[in-house]
Amino acid sequence: MTAEALAILQAAGAEGIEHPGGTLMAHLQRVSALLASWGARSALVSAGLCHAFYGTDGFPVALLDLGRRAELVEAIGVEAETLVYFYASCDRKSSYRGLTDDRGTFVDRFTGTRMVPSLEARQDFAELTAANELDIAAISPEVRTRYGADLLELFTRWRPLLSGSAWEHCRSVLGRAVH
Repeated sequence: MTAEALAILQAAGAEGIEHPGGTLMAHLQRVSALLASWGARSALVSAGLCHAFYGTDGFPVALLDLGRRAELVEAIGVEAETLVYFYASCDRKSSYRGLTDDRGTFVDRFTGTRMVPSLEARQDFAELTAANELDIAAISPEVRTRYGADLLELFTRWRPLLSGSAWEHCRSVLGRAVH
């Protein structure tokens, strides 16, 4: 984790934003650590730490305005910031269904732009999504009970995009959700 990224998170108030399992800061650090434990490359680990900077389709609180993307690039690098933007920009309703399809359309919720992402971009997105959702499900029995079966169905569909470590963690956390 870069000191610069942590400083921006602190300046943006991530330690004071409630999130399942404590604060947004704690969640972001856990997601980053989970990705690292799965053997993710450093850019994806950094993206995990910063994935909520621009808000998401499921968590609308933005820590940094899109007009300030250069600040995040400075802190974590171009590749990691690109992953953060891609993750944050996802229109889930329009994009999730076709993620495993080589011709599946990804819709940017900020611009409305439709694109067909590369396999690597789809794998990174799936891995980051899994880390994010599994962190929440692992610490919140309520979330696991309410959404676990749906998450397991989603990640089962996305299995071709997930690393072996991510899939095993998914089965470990969500396997309990369907019993």
